Amino acid sequence: MNWYFVALKKYAVFNGRSRRKEYWYFSLFGMLLLLSLSVVDFFIGTFDAEAGIGLLGGVYAFATFLPSLAVMVRRLHDTGRSGWWSLIFLIPLFGPIIIIIFLVQNSKPGENQYGPNPLELAA
Repeated sequence: MNWYFVALKKYAVFNGRSRRKEYWYFSLFGMLLLLSLSVVDFFIGTFDAEAGIGLLGGVYAFATFLPSLAVMVRRLHDTGRSGWWSLIFLIPLFGPIIIIIFLVQNSKPGENQYGPNPLELAA
């Protein structure tokens, strides 16, 4: 859960690099929170089946959109790619598959144009 807050502290920081651990823990806890809020929305009657999201889930998704995008860009930087590669997600079917492949790859060793390797800094 600590990695979730590490990413939230860098709310709109699009420069630098993020480890795989930071990105995937942020994604995991974000999805768990969104799922929990959707359940609460369902029980209190604010879930809209047609839209597929409720009031609380929508507010949470809106509030975490920028940090989600920022941590994805920093993760792409860690693999040696520009943050503009995140736009590939918009290509139907193949885009999300390609971006997931990029996000699960190892960090580029050493320093790159986006900064020092966060894995080496932690060691």
